[in-house]
Amino acid sequence: MTDLTDEAQADGDLPSARAAGASPGTVRVWDPVVRVIHWSLVLLFATAWLTGDEVEWLHIYAGYGIAGLVAIRIVWGFVGTRHARFSDFVYRPSEVASYLADSIRFRAERYLGHNPAGGAMVITLLGVLAATAGTGILMTSSAFHDAHWVEEVHEALANLALILVGLHIAGVVLASLEHGENLVKAMITGRKRR
Repeated sequence: MTDLTDEAQADGDLPSARAAGASPGTVRVWDPVVRVIHWSLVLLFATAWLTGDEVEWLHIYAGYGIAGLVAIRIVWGFVGTRHARFSDFVYRPSEVASYLADSIRFRAERYLGHNPAGGAMVITLLGVLAATAGTGILMTSSAFHDAHWVEEVHEALANLALILVGLHIAGVVLASLEHGENLVKAMITGRKRR
C-alpha cells in the first residue's frame, strides 16, 4: 500500500481503493458527509432560487435546510476527516492570488484536497449562504417581517450566491481541464487519482 493511501486511512477516510472495489489508482478524498452536504446544498439552493416569491412555503423550508447544512458543514470543518477540515484548505490571500495567477496560465499545482482557490470559495460560499439564510429567517420573524431593507439584503445575498456558484463551476471546469481529472465525478464518488 502507498504512503498516500496509508495517510488517507490514518486520517479517518474509508478503506483502500482495492478494499472498496474502486480503481487502485485512486484515493478517498471526500468523505460521505462532505459529498451529501455539497449535493444537498446544490439541490436546496436551486429549489430556493426557483421558488423565490412563487412557492413561499417551499422556499422557506429550503432556506432552513440550507441553514442547517451550513451549520453542520462548519462543525465538520473542525472535526471531520482530513480534507474536510478547514485547516487543510484555508490559505493566506496571497497564496490564493498566486494560485489563481498560475491557474490562468495552466501552471497551477495540483492538490489532492481543495486547492487555495477552491478553499477560498468554500469559505465564501458558506458565509454568503449563512447570511442569506439568516436574513431569510429574519424575514419570517415578527420583528423584521415588514422591514424591506432585510428583504433587499436577502435578495442581494441570494444574487451574490448565484454569482459565486457560477464562479465555482467555472473553477471546477478549469481545474478539471488543467489537471486532467473529473472533479464532478470526484465529488460524487469521493475518490481522486493519486
